[in-house]
Amino acid sequence: MNFIIIVSDTLRRDHLGCYGNKWISTPYIDRFASQSTVCDRYYTGSFPTVPHRTDLFTGRFTFTYRDWAPLGNQEVVLSQVLGEAGYTSMFIVDTPHLVRDAFGFDRGFTAWEWIRGQENDRYRNYPHQVEMPCDPQKLRETTRTVGQYLRNVAERTYESDYFAPMTMTRAAQWLEHNYKLDKFLLYVDTFDPHEPWDPPRYYVDMYDPGYEGEEVTYPIYGPATYLTEAELRHMRALYAAELTMVDRWVGRLLQTIEDTGLLDNTAIFFLTDHGFYLGEHGLTGKIVMLYEEVAHSPLIIRLPGQRQGARCPAFVQPADIMPTILDLAGVEVPPTVQGSSFVPVLKGEAEAIRDCAVTSYAITHPPVPGEPELDPENPYEWLKVARKLKPSTLTMDDWALICGAGDFEPELYNLKDDPGQKRNVFSEHREVAERLHRRYVELLEWLGTDEQYLGPRRQL
Repeated sequence: MNFIIIVSDTLRRDHLGCYGNKWISTPYIDRFASQSTVCDRYYTGSFPTVPHRTDLFTGRFTFTYRDWAPLGNQEVVLSQVLGEAGYTSMFIVDTPHLVRDAFGFDRGFTAWEWIRGQENDRYRNYPHQVEMPCDPQKLRETTRTVGQYLRNVAERTYESDYFAPMTMTRAAQWLEHNYKLDKFLLYVDTFDPHEPWDPPRYYVDMYDPGYEGEEVTYPIYGPATYLTEAELRHMRALYAAELTMVDRWVGRLLQTIEDTGLLDNTAIFFLTDHGFYLGEHGLTGKIVMLYEEVAHSPLIIRLPGQRQGARCPAFVQPADIMPTILDLAGVEVPPTVQGSSFVPVLKGEAEAIRDCAVTSYAITHPPVPGEPELDPENPYEWLKVARKLKPSTLTMDDWALICGAGDFEPELYNLKDDPGQKRNVFSEHREVAERLHRRYVELLEWLGTDEQYLGPRRQL
């Protein structure tokens, strides 16, 4: 069996039609979902971008012992294990964090390709002067990221010159050359719809026609109070437009898979790493508390011969994907893997592989006594707040507990009664919070978390 993994960064689950969205056009992913199994309780594990890929590649919950860091040589990775089993593998990405600065996520692949220029990739140093899309005070990392990005894309002309189109096109071309291989792994990773959001204007006009104000294409991560209502509405339109463009080009790749006759012998995984706050909880970005909009993610899987339009209600996490692929391939799962194969769930032979899901920043930096207080009203300090608190979210049954260490104030939500997580019921349901917290500590212990990181989290 062949395997194709398609990752689209920062793609919100609730913005896809197959998960109930009614106002954004995503016909190609929705069509794929109608032929596949849609996982309804897939939660990201280690957060954000690089930690997520580390979970995905290693089958481990890596937030317990590593942060945003290069892929260590000691890690046993999916491409390596499949390669030893005779698989040819290809790694095609425009997500810069995976390969630049020797981050090494291409390790174990037969070949790899990086489409240059996304975000703050030091790709071009001209033009020297670029025009910002709005007041720079409203942008995150104005010079380092937005200015660099604008230089990188200054010569872009057609939609096919955008990053998701280029990445999906190169993946389709690789399949055209390699579809007759005996067995292969193709890993495709596009940074879109991650900000900066600058899709072709005709996509933006689908969602906010006639807008003439400033375009906040790379918003500050923090309280959304710096935005007007019109700017916030347009920010949502920019994100929706970027997603519609991604959908179109993912559709092109999916069509190539079908045209080359690969559907009968290829398992296809479509997923993301996390979502993004677009004003929910008064926030923009992906910051501090890991609410549903960020933690609850899309995962769509198409297996040869499976029944179409199935839904998977079981908890699934990124660490489970590696053992699932190895299970499907008939390859022994290494003892380093902490996730579980959910093939029995996909085949209807089991209802669940785990009783909860945990989403977390790296917990490898305990709070430091005497740290200066941070101003929560200052949006530029919210990244510091996040790095200090390092929160985790445990989702179990119909509940979500957000907890941390030190002076962290826990939050508890009943997702059945309050799916938007607008009412913290921690004080009313302390016994539920304590039950979830015990499960969280048990999980950390089972994962072998070092006591220096676990100790501060033993108390709720």
